[in-house]
Amino acid sequence: MKSNPLNDMASISLRPHRAPYAVPAHPAPIDLRLDANEGPPPRLEVVEALAGLNPEVLQRYPKARALEAVLARKHGVEPHRVVATAGADGAIERICSAFLGPGRELILPVPTFEMLSRYAEIAGARTVEIDWSNGPFPTQEVLAAAGLETAMIAVISPNNPTGAVAENADIVRLSEACPQTVILVDAAYAEFAQADLTPVALTLPNVVVTRTLSKAWGLAGLRVGYAIAPTEIALRIRAAGGPYDVSGVSLAIALARLQCDSDDIEDYINRVRLERDELAECIRDLGGEPVPSQANFVFARVRDAVWIRDSLAGQGIGIRIFPDQPKLSSCIRITCPGNESSFSRVLTALSRSFQPQAILFDLDGVLADVSNSYRRAIRETARSFGVEVTFEDVAEAKAAPDSNNDWVVTHRLLSARGVRVSLEEVTRRFESIYQGVSAEFGLWMTERLLPEMTLLERLRQRVRLGIVTGRPRSDATRFLRCAGVDAMFDVMVCMEDAPLKPDPGPVVLALRRLGVERAWMIGDTPDDVRAARAAGVVPLGIIAPSDESSITSERLLAVGAARVLNTLAELEELLP
Repeated sequence: MKSNPLNDMASISLRPHRAPYAVPAHPAPIDLRLDANEGPPPRLEVVEALAGLNPEVLQRYPKARALEAVLARKHGVEPHRVVATAGADGAIERICSAFLGPGRELILPVPTFEMLSRYAEIAGARTVEIDWSNGPFPTQEVLAAAGLETAMIAVISPNNPTGAVAENADIVRLSEACPQTVILVDAAYAEFAQADLTPVALTLPNVVVTRTLSKAWGLAGLRVGYAIAPTEIALRIRAAGGPYDVSGVSLAIALARLQCDSDDIEDYINRVRLERDELAECIRDLGGEPVPSQANFVFARVRDAVWIRDSLAGQGIGIRIFPDQPKLSSCIRITCPGNESSFSRVLTALSRSFQPQAILFDLDGVLADVSNSYRRAIRETARSFGVEVTFEDVAEAKAAPDSNNDWVVTHRLLSARGVRVSLEEVTRRFESIYQGVSAEFGLWMTERLLPEMTLLERLRQRVRLGIVTGRPRSDATRFLRCAGVDAMFDVMVCMEDAPLKPDPGPVVLALRRLGVERAWMIGDTPDDVRAARAAGVVPLGIIAPSDESSITSERLLAVGAARVLNTLAELEELLP
């Protein structure tokens, strides 16, 4: 019996292909997403339009004619010249499918929207890249590269990710010099630019414009875009895809939005333009190199792009970086949020990331190795009640919320194993073991300083240092004095001073006592990270000596650590 070749992957010859498109994301919880250039939230009446939809919209195959007619009137063209698609991406994919193929080439100024080269590759065409890292659109270089095989020239304006723009004269020159070539003008960000290329582009016989409702219109979740093209080109674009590209629900909501007045959109665009200039100035003042942008974002080169992405993620803000593109590995892209409170938050977060005034340290597991003191005291206290717990059990308990008090942690471990005893009795036994009240030796004597003293001295020369710990003051002071580092820290907040972490109170108190606003904090437990984030400082995790690296790292990142360090020495590389 012959095997089915479709079930034998070894028998199928496949072209080399790229990995699926994916944006490199940080695992921290993000509540302010500025990494995808999305627009403002939709107006209430647009959302309410969902409730008024006729169920037949879901039952029937969708027809885009009504939306295409409204878009045609908006741009002053005949309806048959407009093709509604699943986002501007869908329009670009259709255009590439219609006009590219083996033996043909796309001329693409780069860096730019990544999907263009992917669609060209899928169509079997070759992509010729022209550098557009900065400055005006490289019209002369594009024309010099054009030849008989050039089927398409792409002009992304404003460009993504840089925000640079082409001029009307560039489009006219390309069209006239290459009459047999399709000129694709992707105007996804046109609303934010000083000038829109669309009106001039629509007068040219070989130019197709793609646009979207995802950016200025704030409807990215609907996936509605469109192409506007000369009649023959529009027919080929329409034929290059399926007949029902956009869902009926998306068509209905998009139509409702376009039929509303656009005053709110104009207000949003004006707000973005103001933020764009101020954000670029802020990044420049902090030592970055922003590129002039006419989109709804700012693109900049910085000393350490991954760190800026991570530190902002630790503060709940998502931005875009490009680690898989060598020429852009030092670059960040930040969407302008378009509202005052979020924008103020971004500026503050950037200042914390680039220019901290202080570093706060948890004590246990960060400055002090407590694997044979506090961690061991938990185990031996439990053993005194006839319960055996492992170091792994202790680490698991310390990772739970509200676990900054080791007496409470020990009491919870006992309760979970059926031992009913008061917290007071647990505390008494714990202290006798840790302090050595009834013996010559207490476990506190096993504690050692984790970082080199010279490292703390170097850090102190660059920023102010403080401690935020759940220890009693007497225990914390004794450790610092015995380790010889008590003079290194300008402030220490202890158990007696404020609520325990994850309450942000002790972190806020440390900032107030230091007289600073911008700080980083290093801790080894999720409670440390939660407290730091809630207090508005950059949260960093660290692996304590007794903890398993991969498990601890995953836990700390999941609750919002910007980064997890293996040693405190890594701080020197992050500081400006």
